[in-house]
Order: sequence, then C-alpha cells, then structure tokens
Amino acid sequence: MNISETIKNIQATCNNYVDPELVGIVIHENYYMGTNNINEFEKYNIKNEDTYAEKVLKILENEHVFLTLGMMTFIPVINECDIYSTDDFNFKLTQDEFDKYSEEKERVFGILLKKDSKDYIIGSCDLCGCSADASFREIEKSEMDFYKKLKEIIDNKIID
Repeated sequence: MNISETIKNIQATCNNYVDPELVGIVIHENYYMGTNNINEFEKYNIKNEDTYAEKVLKILENEHVFLTLGMMTFIPVINECDIYSTDDFNFKLTQDEFDKYSEEKERVFGILLKKDSKDYIIGSCDLCGCSADASFREIEKSEMDFYKKLKEIIDNKIID
C-alpha cells in the first residue's frame, strides 16, 4: 500500500463524513485514542510546512494511526445499518450479522495502520475522542455482507 497516496485519496473525498484534516487519529499501543488533530501533533520532528501525509508518515514510525473512511450507525428495531462514506449505504443485516457487528453508538470505521509497517486492520473508533474510553476496535473478518461492504469501501480507497 502506498500510504501517502492512500491518505491523499481519502482526504480528497471525505468532506461528507469527516473533516479532511481529521482523517488520521493516533492510536496508542493499548488501542486507546490519542490525538485526532495531526496538525497539532508536536513530536517526531513534525514541521508546520510538512504536508498532512508527511506528518502521518512521521507519526506512523512510532505510533499506530487510524484512517477514517466513513461512519456507521446501527438501527436495532429493524436490524439495519447505515454507512456514510463517499457513497451512503443502507442495508438490512441478518440477525447473526447484527449480533456480531452492531454497536450502541455511531462509530467511524476505517483502517488502523500498524506503526512502522504497511500492515493494517479494519476496525472502528469512537466518534468523540474526548471521552476517556475512546478506543479502536477491530471488526472481525467474515464472509457476511456487512464485512464485505466495509472491505469493498476500504479497497476502493487504498492506493497500491
């Protein structure tokens, strides 16, 4: 994966679900959130004149970084999931899918770039990083439609 080009690709199309300057979120070793404002990060030799992608790459040498690709919300009464990304999706989940993936609160989804690598994990993060328990959670891989839809959205954003 070309991380720099992937970040630029995500930023170019994310206005409808997240501010392009808040695409990257620092995630600590314990998977709890750090800052979601990469432009105010002051470690790792980051300079004001660095591009957003350059800043993320410098951080990535030392920290995990979550790249936001959309937002999702689950509707329990009808086992439905709304996904907001470049395109919006609304689809019905099987009871098994709903039981496996549903969250009580809206969450953003995307990829966790593992520090000092090009490996990533599909997962979700709290919308508000200001709560003490804001964290990243992996979305378990499966052959279910919900996971396939997230993977499709993510695959369309990643630049090789």
